[in-house]
Amino acid sequence: MAEINKDTPIDELTIGGNIYTAGNAKEFKTGDWRSIAPVFHSDKCRQCGLCFPVCPENAIPVGKDMERKDFNFDYCKGCGICAKVCPFGAITMKEV
Repeated sequence: MAEINKDTPIDELTIGGNIYTAGNAKEFKTGDWRSIAPVFHSDKCRQCGLCFPVCPENAIPVGKDMERKDFNFDYCKGCGICAKVCPFGAITMKEV
């Protein structure tokens, strides 16, 4: 790939909007992006494990005891997927 500068011919430019390498929020604290946030109700949680594998940002930690803990708000973007999959109502969403 050629170095891009003002003299780079158009046929040598990198196509815009394409992603060539993997990346995720683990490298960037993106939690401030959210406008809604999950609330964990530990008294309702049955530790079924349905929420943490669906979290796209891996923001639901599981301890060495194999029990889920509260959210890692440094990375949670507030998508609400976890609340939708929880069959016990242990996760609700609120505006921040």
